[in-house]
Amino acid sequence: MQKSRLPAVAVLWLGTTAIVFAANTDRPEKPIIVTATRTAQTADASLASVTVITRKDIERQQARSIQDLLRGVPGISISNNGGAGKTTSVFMRGTESDHVLVMIDNIKVGSATSGTTAFENIPIEQIDRIEIVRGPRSSLYGSEAIGGVIHIFTRKGDGAGFKPVFSFGGGSYGTLDGSVGLSRGGTQGWFNMTASGIGTKGFNACTGSDSAGCFTYEPDRDGYRNVAGSMRAGYRFQNGLEIDGNFIQSAGKTQFDGSFVNKAILMQQVLGGTARYSVTDFWRVNLIAGRSREDADNLLGTAFQSRFNTIRDTVSVLNDLTVGKDQLLTIGMDYQKDHVKSTEAFTVHSRTNWGVFAQHQATLAAHNLLFSLRHDDNQQFGSRVTGGAGWGYAISEKFRLVANFGSAFKAPTFNELYYPNFGNASLRPEDSRSFEFGTRGQADWGNWSLNAYETRIDHLIAFDASIFAPANIDQARIRGLEGVLSTQIKGWLLNGNLTFLNPENHSSGLNRGNILPRRAEQSFRVDLDRQFGKYMLGAMFLAEGERYDDLANTRKLDSYVKFDLRAEYILNKNWRLQGRIENLFNERYETAAFYNQPGRNFFAMVRYQP
Repeated sequence: MQKSRLPAVAVLWLGTTAIVFAANTDRPEKPIIVTATRTAQTADASLASVTVITRKDIERQQARSIQDLLRGVPGISISNNGGAGKTTSVFMRGTESDHVLVMIDNIKVGSATSGTTAFENIPIEQIDRIEIVRGPRSSLYGSEAIGGVIHIFTRKGDGAGFKPVFSFGGGSYGTLDGSVGLSRGGTQGWFNMTASGIGTKGFNACTGSDSAGCFTYEPDRDGYRNVAGSMRAGYRFQNGLEIDGNFIQSAGKTQFDGSFVNKAILMQQVLGGTARYSVTDFWRVNLIAGRSREDADNLLGTAFQSRFNTIRDTVSVLNDLTVGKDQLLTIGMDYQKDHVKSTEAFTVHSRTNWGVFAQHQATLAAHNLLFSLRHDDNQQFGSRVTGGAGWGYAISEKFRLVANFGSAFKAPTFNELYYPNFGNASLRPEDSRSFEFGTRGQADWGNWSLNAYETRIDHLIAFDASIFAPANIDQARIRGLEGVLSTQIKGWLLNGNLTFLNPENHSSGLNRGNILPRRAEQSFRVDLDRQFGKYMLGAMFLAEGERYDDLANTRKLDSYVKFDLRAEYILNKNWRLQGRIENLFNERYETAAFYNQPGRNFFAMVRYQP
């Protein structure tokens, strides 16, 4: 991929914008409810930078994984070690991959040992929508939310009567994929059950050698298979009490190249419940409790090598108090306990964290205000105080200015602290401060937003070669610009976004001024879709700029352009036939050094959904 392709991205964006202003289109769909403030509000009302991916979007894009959905989202860079089921890291607004808080149905997930979430093993057929909130949220959620929050909601029942769903498909690399589900909605109760499975022979992911990459040479296919199931149900009593519960489990096996381990057996599980009750007209209580679990058994061939099992227990109590006509005060408490069980000899196996927070949202004439403050008491690191503030000003009914400030922190992981012969028990939490300013608007032709931000991180944890262990040696300054555009042009639905990122290492020493690894400095994505009677056609264009794979910036990964095509035929009101060609021009590219990404491939699926 030549460097000369990327400057054309900006030209294309400007050209698209010019066309949009001349377009005669229908009004965009109504805003979607999000939970950026831990309270329900519309995306338009939120002061945060929010992207919502709905079930309709998932099926329209014919996405095969969360990686498919997140790639090209404003402010997000994806690093993947070779296709389906392989390690996938998500970097939000230039922060580290363990600076992103991930939740499933209001329950925190992720590994306490690695500090990251196995996105590659979360089944996409179980997902109803994904809410992506960019910017620090520690003042609401505590540790890990330096870059932002990704909140995944599983499918739920809606409408009257029983509704079965079914899908089955196959494609390149010997891939088979299927799902089956049943749901029912009602005025008081609802439920959903979904089961899915995927299997693929994969391709040769690693191009390394005995001295680089995966440190071995195994020119074989690296397969993956996964079976998952989810259940979610809710009921509303006559006295107004609402309860709902959720369960999801994903179990899989993945193969990869490696000299120490080359196979992993994985399991993810989330169990949770929520109760909501309005005590008075102005006081509403929310109780959330749950457990998430991540298990990994690592093997070399058939020989067992190691086990990492982590459990996270969480309990939250939220009190929403309506103070006056346009003011909402939220007071809450969070409890979290992480457990580690491993074949490795960790010196500490658990820790707890208590957090209390308050948030005040107010509307004063054309001004929207938000203030939040949180105190965390961590068993290992003591007290941490974080805060946030937001301001919005409606210049007109459809044009608004927004500004945000937030501080955040990230507690070191168990691996960073206690991994035998590697951890550093003297580590302290990472701290950050972020500023953001943006504009957003709506018009007859669609909607748009533009946001600029800066984040500074102190005590950034990185590997220190002098002690051969992690240390708080780094500082980082990250600046970025995000533009989002959604409209219709002569019947074509267009969604586009553009991201410019400068994630700069501000540590002392030789790496000062370098770009933090595995973050693309430019990203541009456009999706086009249109329906022609019973036919639907779509395309995705993605361009990502250069990135480095190491702190020293000695190993550069080239920019790349990826083009996908998709089509759908509506057989009748219940049955649909879908087909997708990914990477049409067979672009060769890497998002992590020495690891191939899929070449040109296809996938076809039939869906039944009344």
